[in-house]
Amino acid sequence: QVQLVESGGGLVQAGGSLRLSCAASGNIFSINNMAWYRQAPGKQRELVAHSSRLGPTTYAESAKGRFTISRDNAKNTVYLQMNTLKPEDTAVYYCYADIRRTDSLEYYNYWGQGTQVTVSS
Repeated sequence: QVQLVESGGGLVQAGGSLRLSCAASGNIFSINNMAWYRQAPGKQRELVAHSSRLGPTTYAESAKGRFTISRDNAKNTVYLQMNTLKPEDTAVYYCYADIRRTDSLEYYNYWGQGTQVTVSS
């Protein structure tokens, strides 16, 4: 089995920072894309930042200049450093990964359980 476990969410004042972590565990052969999505109440889930294993990172316009995605491939972990947070960043943040298990030749999509980020004004 493969699991993604997020941590690092919480309550922060506007202008503050948070660092989210997402660790993948289980029978993992390799991980390709890793990303962070978020979903605010009453809204659709949206991509925040994306990282491919060997390629560049990409960001939503709302995240550019404030958020940084990074990964530690040796630890199967992806991070999201969020600075200058705004109340509109309030959402549940989900980790996503394309993972090939040791018992498969295919990559499958996996999601974490989500971590709440609340930014007060």
